[in-house]
Amino acid sequence: MRLHCRILPLFLPILKPLARQRPLCCLPANGRPTTAPRLFPSSCHLTTDVPSSQPLVGQDTTVKVMGYSYPRDDFTNVTSKILAKVGCNLHNQAHHPLWLVKERIKAHFYRAYIMRSGNPLFSVHDNLSPVVTTEQNFDSLLIPPDHPSRKRGDNYYLNRSTMLRAHTSAHQRELVCSGLDAFLLAGDVYRRDEIDASHYPVFHQMEGVRLFSNHELFAKVSSGEDLSLFESGGHRTPQKQETHTLEAVKLVEFDLKQTLDRMVRHLFGEELEIRWVECYFPFTHPSFEMEVRFQEDWLEVLGCGVMEQELVHSAGASNKIGWAFGLGLERLAMVLYGIPDIRLFWSQDDRFLKQFCLPSINDPVTFQPLSKYPPLINDISFWLPAEGYTENDFYDLVRSIGGDLVEKVTLVDQFTHPKTQKHSHCYRITYRHMERTLTQEEVRVLHASIEHTAEQELGVKGRY
Repeated sequence: MRLHCRILPLFLPILKPLARQRPLCCLPANGRPTTAPRLFPSSCHLTTDVPSSQPLVGQDTTVKVMGYSYPRDDFTNVTSKILAKVGCNLHNQAHHPLWLVKERIKAHFYRAYIMRSGNPLFSVHDNLSPVVTTEQNFDSLLIPPDHPSRKRGDNYYLNRSTMLRAHTSAHQRELVCSGLDAFLLAGDVYRRDEIDASHYPVFHQMEGVRLFSNHELFAKVSSGEDLSLFESGGHRTPQKQETHTLEAVKLVEFDLKQTLDRMVRHLFGEELEIRWVECYFPFTHPSFEMEVRFQEDWLEVLGCGVMEQELVHSAGASNKIGWAFGLGLERLAMVLYGIPDIRLFWSQDDRFLKQFCLPSINDPVTFQPLSKYPPLINDISFWLPAEGYTENDFYDLVRSIGGDLVEKVTLVDQFTHPKTQKHSHCYRITYRHMERTLTQEEVRVLHASIEHTAEQELGVKGRY
């Protein structure tokens, strides 16, 4: 297996939790490209200064992002730390490791899939605004109103109807509506999540879509003119949707798996062992996850499937059938280049960035660790309010105050008082600077701010 990484055993503990992240995979919507200037160019870096306490929701009546203002309401939960990341577009910064992965995938599709005119079959879209509507992010993907993925605790909302996209699929419908049959889409996405070496509230995804007409799909099949994409009166089965013929689905599935097999082997080497696992997504059926073999373990690297025909129909392409896939760029870069901590992708340290200034995007490189400074560990315990508390609220508060100085937050103990039935949580917060040694005095200032703000913002009562 020709992998550009010599320390895969080290990465199995990191990649296992990464594999549990929701895959980008698939579909729709209507995000608006923008020419607005970047509002936060000086903030797009690893946060290493000790910040002052700040409220989770500011006093302004609007949220300003990407040159537009959005009215706040009871759903607003985006923080200034997160807004400072919007517009950084790490996937478009030349020689950044995320850019390298994106460019390698793009180059592969440009070279492997050519139209008769000699032009690339797949177009690439990597600069669409991350501000989308909830309709784009959820409804156009057939995600039901009561689905857990819509929760305020899992997403960054500007208000009830507008949010920072949770997946690049939020733009899929608009691209299909514009007449595109084959495209790649890359961008930054935002999710409230736990804090550790493999989770960050901003990460990057890349997906692909391919649609086929009746002629395109059956052109190479003997007597293909007698075959059809659709059937009436059909039934949904584990193998197909009710509107699709089985022969059409099997051809689309074959093309999808062959395309992704070639792409992943292009990145990791021809000897890579691959397997497919059936799974469920609201926006594809049948759906699959690709797993690859690393050091005697199977790791999920992407999700994909045959697009739900209702989505294709809503985008104005009722006479076509298609597939879609999605993957995380950080996940691939951490494996390809041996990057142990997801915070490093936001570093402006030349010792990190210069390692990826390669003559060719296909040149092998293994990340050489920077000096690792010692961690400082502090615990925080508090009684939970009667209702309304979520762990993601606390993680986001810690992010807002501690920034990238916080390496990890772990729930280490839970307790229920036998008389009052009140619940308490104890979290262990690991602080580590990426570029120097922290002192307990400066960490204590941060920690005290977290304690104070948690009581103010989350309604908890400290047990300090």
